[in-house]
Amino acid sequence: MNNSRRKFLKTGVLLTAGAALMPRDLFAGAKKIERTGVQLYSVRDAMQKDPKGSLKKIADAGYLFVEHANYVDRKFYGFSAKEFKNLLIGFGLEMVSGHTVMTAQDWDTSKKDFTDKWKHTIEDAAIAGQKYVISPWLDESLRTDTEALKRFMEQFNKCGELCKKSGMKYGYHNHNFEFKTVVEGITLYDFILKNTDPNLVVQQMDVGNMLGAGGIAIDLINKYPGRFELMHVKDEVKSETGGGMDGYDSTILGTGVMPIKDIVLAARKSGGTTQFIIEQESYQGRDPFDCVKTDLDNMKSWGF
Repeated sequence: MNNSRRKFLKTGVLLTAGAALMPRDLFAGAKKIERTGVQLYSVRDAMQKDPKGSLKKIADAGYLFVEHANYVDRKFYGFSAKEFKNLLIGFGLEMVSGHTVMTAQDWDTSKKDFTDKWKHTIEDAAIAGQKYVISPWLDESLRTDTEALKRFMEQFNKCGELCKKSGMKYGYHNHNFEFKTVVEGITLYDFILKNTDPNLVVQQMDVGNMLGAGGIAIDLINKYPGRFELMHVKDEVKSETGGGMDGYDSTILGTGVMPIKDIVLAARKSGGTTQFIIEQESYQGRDPFDCVKTDLDNMKSWGF
């Protein structure tokens, strides 16, 4: 049976035709479901030119789960939420999470409610089948305005409540500035974790983005056990051009300078991580699809 189906059959129960169509989460009970997927930004150019062909290649590489990085005018890569979900289903894929930036302007202070634009964002995410809505940015104007930042963290919590109504979770994804910015004597990243309700706001730790800014993934896992339900799994090498993020470029998992295998195992053991999203943004001359296939193969060899 395809390993995308959870082992929901008890000993002696016969597999029926209908059972093959049951949701992957069925019979999971209280056990947290672990998924290994890919951020579609890894193949961003191809996704822009040929979404259908690109998704087929992702499926052929062995992936079952994807995370989007393109939601514009209520469409995912040019498709409505329902159309994109059906497209994914056709390739045996599921979109577990997606990146959509939430700003302070998405909260209407006069109505004390989210704007229709943001409500549509959450609605479309649910229609597309997402489990998580992830915001991957924090506007520069908020980063050092402590009072505005605190209000925005409360908006995070409110968004967690909004997502919960649709059976989803809201989360935040870091870059590098969270480790360079100090707020009330602590890093902005510490501030975000200390001022959001872990029951309402999950964290998607990008282990590569933080490297050049001094963020050490394993140290954070130990400092905040159970707080990182999602992870962007990356390995890094020194940039040959001096570009990248703080002088680092992402590379094939297990071939860079990061102890990435130790990180993902620690995340599974004590980080609370169940959603491992592979992302590779630089390719060192290789084809992006070849890269993400090798990345997945390496993760599988580590037991994922």
